[in-house]
Amino acid sequence: MIDALIERLVLLVMDDFKLSLLDALSLVYNSQLYEKITDLETGLYYQSALYNYELLRKEITLGKIA
Repeated sequence: MIDALIERLVLLVMDDFKLSLLDALSLVYNSQLYEKITDLETGLYYQSALYNYELLRKEITLGKIA
């Protein structure tokens, strides 16, 4: 479930920010959001990819998860 979510996030980042696959993977895997998604107690892995992407986009643009 988490792998599918991460895959979708990477594709969204590639499309939205026009990044290569490697750059998008690096951005997602090094984000605060990735840590929160993989922490099962947060429950973020149950949320939709678009919900999580909005959090990631805010982290990218603001430098933190709002």
